[in-house]
Amino acid sequence: MAKSKPIIHKPSKPAVPTRTTKLGLLIDLLKRKTGATIAEALKVTGWQAHSVRGAMSGALKKRRGLTIASAPDAKRGRVYRIVSGTKSI
Repeated sequence: MAKSKPIIHKPSKPAVPTRTTKLGLLIDLLKRKTGATIAEALKVTGWQAHSVRGAMSGALKKRRGLTIASAPDAKRGRVYRIVSGTKSI
């Protein structure tokens, strides 16, 4: 008898990458043109405020080397955004 070839199923790649982790969702928020406030990050991640600030400081700035800028906004309060992929000095 001839052996049949095994069927190999290749997963299809989504057209738009989706983030499934909370840190990934935070990165998506901060990469937006309008940035994100702590309150907006709280709603998306479900974390407490100190956890959001800690993730931005530790996981994003220190470990991933991203530069995060913050600026006050008259309507929204302090807004944070990722401005580049280089480490801040």
